[in-house]
Amino acid sequence: MQNPGTANATPDRFPAQERLADGAQFIAGRLTKGTSGRTHAVVDPATGEEVYTFELAGPDDVDAAVAAAREAFPGWSGATPGERSEALHRFAAVLAERAEEFARAESLQCGKPLKLTREFDVPGTIDNTAFFAGAARHLQGQSAGEYSGDHTSYVRREAIGVIGSIAPWNYPLQMAAWKILPAIAAGNTIVLKPAELTPLTALLFAQAATDAGLPDGVVNIVTGTGREAGEHLVAHPDVAMTSFTGSTAVGKRVAEIATATVKRIHLELGGKAPFVVFDDADLEAAANGAVAGALINTGQDCTAATRAYVQRPLYEAFVASTAELMETVRLGDPFAPGTDLGPLISHVQRDRVAGFVDRARAYARVVTGGEVPEGELADGAYYRPTLVADAAQDSEIVQSEIFGPVLVVLPFDSDDEGLRLANDTPYGLAASAWSRDVYRANRATREIKAGCVWVNDHIPIISEMPHGGYKQSGFGKDMSAYSFEEYTQVKHVMFDNTAVARKDWHRTVFGDRP
Repeated sequence: MQNPGTANATPDRFPAQERLADGAQFIAGRLTKGTSGRTHAVVDPATGEEVYTFELAGPDDVDAAVAAAREAFPGWSGATPGERSEALHRFAAVLAERAEEFARAESLQCGKPLKLTREFDVPGTIDNTAFFAGAARHLQGQSAGEYSGDHTSYVRREAIGVIGSIAPWNYPLQMAAWKILPAIAAGNTIVLKPAELTPLTALLFAQAATDAGLPDGVVNIVTGTGREAGEHLVAHPDVAMTSFTGSTAVGKRVAEIATATVKRIHLELGGKAPFVVFDDADLEAAANGAVAGALINTGQDCTAATRAYVQRPLYEAFVASTAELMETVRLGDPFAPGTDLGPLISHVQRDRVAGFVDRARAYARVVTGGEVPEGELADGAYYRPTLVADAAQDSEIVQSEIFGPVLVVLPFDSDDEGLRLANDTPYGLAASAWSRDVYRANRATREIKAGCVWVNDHIPIISEMPHGGYKQSGFGKDMSAYSFEEYTQVKHVMFDNTAVARKDWHRTVFGDRP
């Protein structure tokens, strides 16, 4: 069945070249041009057109940004939690005022439908900012107490220093916020390297922070390649911690570089989320959840539903229902109101996704999709929503992260088998379980090894709850109060209460001498 149609394009896009004419680096409170001597173009993946050309950052730009962050650190870390909270509340207000600009910039650089950026990316970022404005005043430590009898102990949570973070291209605005907000709320300063494919909203975010009154140097952006700017940032001796979101392979490289200077590391890496449907599940709800969970952001989401395991009594009905729903999803211009699904980030990524599906035809059944659309969408990086069935558990399409609008469906018989298959990849970022039986669902939440397990839903996130993985999906948490554990150092402070010169424990040194 062919896609039901596309909506007409609208010319009302974000004027990137005009708006960010001063450059794609944001250092010490102002936009500036990169000094690498090389340029890069942001490409609209819906049309293949270049929409913003900028000078890439080189090592000198990274050094300047780190120096600005280091200079700002004493004043920002020395501010009271209330002062940092007030600044973040102002920040949230500025973001809300500029919500439409952020939505259009995100849709332009990523190809996301405008309804997604308006209803998910931008409101989620504003809410996250408001959350950390409140959380800044609630850095918790253990209560003071006399644990040894002769001393009073308490715990301080202190800022780490300059944070060097690297964000991916799939959620440029939200990932910038997830890196920046907990770090600065805890009193750190930060240098963020966004993906050079999608720097627009990270730059707007930093500008908004400065316009809200955050001191120059607290938030800095360097836009360069991973090899040049990213690796230099991770290796920098004045960077005290590295936070990275991206593929597991690159995460291993980041960890390797960071260990040379014994940096703290926070990694949020790849995923291959299982979607486990037991035979008592609501079939309609599961099919709707699978299509939405697999296709959000054109499947370019490390928590997306990618492996649906369906208990055999529901298997064929689930495949049929899911395929039917997928065929109703409308591809089109991201700025058109009728568009459900936009393009992939690039033609390279589209071809990579198509390669997985084309190779799978030799060992599995492509139920629907599996093709590049023609006609008015041919110039963009579009790929039709794709359902693959009957693949083997050890096949490439089941085990590897595809990062596109592709869902693979496999049957299982017993509950034990379904949960075993769910855990049978190197990843452990997210998962979901679908059942009307509370005991069955609760067992799944216990036994599935993932940082988030949804029950009868898939994808929703909230600022108050942590996000992070198990196994090769990384370690550490974004969002929530738990993120402060990533961005603060814990210090034990201990006071003597005896005022005695010779302590009892000194006998281990002085023996029985008076």
